[in-house]
Amino acid sequence: MTTTTPLVDPRVIALAHYAARAVLERVLARHGMTFQQSVTLRLAAVADGPTEREHLVDGLVGSLKIDAADAHGVLDELLAAGLLAPDGASRVRLTDAGRERFDTTSAETAPITARVYADIPKEDLAVAGRVLTLITERADAELAALSE
Repeated sequence: MTTTTPLVDPRVIALAHYAARAVLERVLARHGMTFQQSVTLRLAAVADGPTEREHLVDGLVGSLKIDAADAHGVLDELLAAGLLAPDGASRVRLTDAGRERFDTTSAETAPITARVYADIPKEDLAVAGRVLTLITERADAELAALSE
């Protein structure tokens, strides 16, 4: 029996996304975190120091395609949990607990990610990266047009 490789289409992309997200959500659940919280915590963790709250909101809106009110809600959850802390009137910073949570969940997911991507040639990953980036750009443009 010969198996044919499917062309990339919305279903193939969605299946890959949801499979990977399910793995991540299992890890995050052990730490009482949601996917949205982990994305927010990552934005804060990779920032160079305290970050404007609106910058994090914009990052969430852009990457997760949620509205600003929902993004503010996620920030409020992380502030209430002590993973982020206010830093002045409009900035937030990652707390030590937030850094520890980010580092822990990243360390737990790293070997899983390595196994998932193992033995995929770099050339294939580069092609997939280019194609998915182009699809994202085009979908973002369509979303913007629908919002007008």
